[in-house]
Amino acid sequence: MSLDRLNPAELSPPTGFSHAVVATGSRLVFLAGQTALDADGKVTGATLPEQFEKALRNLLAALRAAGGTPADLARVTVYATDVADYRAHARELGRIWRKVAGRDYPAMAVIGAARLWDEECLVELDGFAVLDR
Repeated sequence: MSLDRLNPAELSPPTGFSHAVVATGSRLVFLAGQTALDADGKVTGATLPEQFEKALRNLLAALRAAGGTPADLARVTVYATDVADYRAHARELGRIWRKVAGRDYPAMAVIGAARLWDEECLVELDGFAVLDR
């Protein structure tokens, strides 16, 4: 399996994402949207950074269950109920990403959402990974 991260010089330098990821492997893992729910189905964290970290950890738990690691992520989509708040916390969210998932950034997008399934949730992450095993 290989994920080649491409960031062409003619595009704006990426911060915390890759412009393109070329994936070669034998298994695709599609990851359902994850929010800041704990094992009991309760929303944890009152702030966007707290919820982002829990949602990311939940996404990675699902990926680990499929035999993957954060480096196998090819694409992640972030749904935020307040994009301005997301941008305001971008540096902190980047630190959380590096602490939890490392520096192999997938192709990413942040999309504004009027609300998520659980009204208290501020952020949701989904994505897919490519595994060679």
